[in-house]
Amino acid sequence: MSKESYPLSKHANDGLSTYGNSRNMIGYANSPPNITWPNGAKVALNLVLNYEEGGENCLLHGDAESEKLLSEIVGAGAIPNQRHANMESLYDYGSRAGYWRLYNLLTKKYHVPCTVFAVGMALERNPPVCESMKYAIQHCGWEVASHGYRWWDYQNVAMDVEREHIARSVQIHKDVLGVRPVGMYQGKPNVNTRRLVMEEGGFLYDSDAYDDDLPYWATTPEGQPHLVIPYTLSENDMKFASPNGFSHGKEFSTYLKDNLTYLLEEGRNGSPKMMSVGLHCRLVGRPGRAKGLEEFLDFVNSLGDDVWVTTRAEIAKHWYKHHYPGGRSGRSSL
Repeated sequence: MSKESYPLSKHANDGLSTYGNSRNMIGYANSPPNITWPNGAKVALNLVLNYEEGGENCLLHGDAESEKLLSEIVGAGAIPNQRHANMESLYDYGSRAGYWRLYNLLTKKYHVPCTVFAVGMALERNPPVCESMKYAIQHCGWEVASHGYRWWDYQNVAMDVEREHIARSVQIHKDVLGVRPVGMYQGKPNVNTRRLVMEEGGFLYDSDAYDDDLPYWATTPEGQPHLVIPYTLSENDMKFASPNGFSHGKEFSTYLKDNLTYLLEEGRNGSPKMMSVGLHCRLVGRPGRAKGLEEFLDFVNSLGDDVWVTTRAEIAKHWYKHHYPGGRSGRSSL
């Protein structure tokens, strides 16, 4: 029966699997690419440390309201035209204490690479943090990707403003870290964000997606491949600040171990995947929660070469080399 039989409910996108320039309901279906991670790993694991403190909404930053998201005040609302003293202090914990706890855990105890999603304005405010990231890039294989200039919701931000923010954030990375970001995660994007990331021209990938367990290729307006490495809001410590989320570190650890165990089984059965873990300095940087992360990392260590702990930049390079459209390698400069 045709769509014309349902005139009150028909829509131009009815029955389409790919539409809106970004939605794809099929993806790899049940036939993912034949993946061989380095050393025969069954899962590529990426730890993501979100560095946002100092870039959130605040009247002191020129904003019209206070921050409301991802703090110990679950369900907080933004306060128009006023500062929120408690919210500011909770964010400051992340940059003053939480970051260093996680930095020491990852670089000194486990010496593992991670990807930092760094807000440009936040980086500018904390030179010691920037110096530590420069050290970790050189000695621990860290990557610092862009998390935009502001920790804003960009849903209704004009394209010219967002374009400037992306360019400004790239320049801040160059100025304070000595290297530009090759990855981008706006976090709260709009339907134009990916287009602007592609337009900037220097990014290997973006992570403003949650729709797969593997990287995949999108297409630029000019028809060129653009890599998307999906992120996660489930294997993420943000659930410590969500109703019915994690209540203590052991719940966090157990969930992460269960997730990794399931992906390992899939990998051993011939379908390797990737796993992201989202971390926030002001959340899992609290000692009791950091203990849960520590337990998870001990579990990861016990799995040996079955888990490739890496950065998103390294995953991107692997994908460009082995899974570039048309069977050739992309970006010969990688």
